[in-house]
Amino acid sequence: MAPKSDSAEAIVLNFVNEQNRPLNSQNVADALQKFNLKKASIQKALDSLADSGRISFKEYGKQKIYLARQDQFDIPNGDELNKMKEENAKLQEQLQEQKRAISEVEGEIKALQSNLTLEQMRDKEAKLRMEVEEMEKKLEKLRGGVTLVKPEERKVVEQMCTEKIGQWRKRKRMFKDLWDAITENSPKDLKEFKEELGIEYDEDVGMSLQSFCDLLQRGNFVEEECRFCVLLNCRSSLCIPKFWLPFMLVTS
Repeated sequence: MAPKSDSAEAIVLNFVNEQNRPLNSQNVADALQKFNLKKASIQKALDSLADSGRISFKEYGKQKIYLARQDQFDIPNGDELNKMKEENAKLQEQLQEQKRAISEVEGEIKALQSNLTLEQMRDKEAKLRMEVEEMEKKLEKLRGGVTLVKPEERKVVEQMCTEKIGQWRKRKRMFKDLWDAITENSPKDLKEFKEELGIEYDEDVGMSLQSFCDLLQRGNFVEEECRFCVLLNCRSSLCIPKFWLPFMLVTS
């Protein structure tokens, strides 16, 4: 008589047949915890199934190993096994093709996502058109000979730059006098001494006082946007070159 489908024997028998591998009572008990079956009832079910011949078992010392009866399964012969291997190989090849196709589609999706949407392109086009329009207006003024810088603004900038260059020249002279006095009888190598103190000359930072003086004399300071003042980010009439600061502190 076959066990009821919800009985312990039926559950154990179904599990043993599904696994179709050697199992001991502990393996079965661990796997069937979800059915709330105690190990004792599982052991009883295994012994009952083995005694009735519905499963096989072998004893190894005090331990019993249980196994599904193999005569209930259709065991393929050599030809059937070869056919199954060929089918498996074909399925593996189809799987690889599907993976390659998926990879290509994912690549196309990433490429499309990196492109601008139609709305983004329209926004960018509108922004670029506005920039072009503004530049065309400036260009039209320049072609018409319109002065973009008012005379009074030009005068203020030139005065400010003249003052800054004067401060630069003054501080440069102060430094030279101080440096000559310090190093006059110094046994140290002047280059090494300068590097030790962290001193940088104008030339070391790509600056030239004379070039700015020449620029001011040619009247091109406004057109050049007073590169000296922009470089130093000056905001007041007391602005001086940053690289003279250590010697300002010494002389102050």
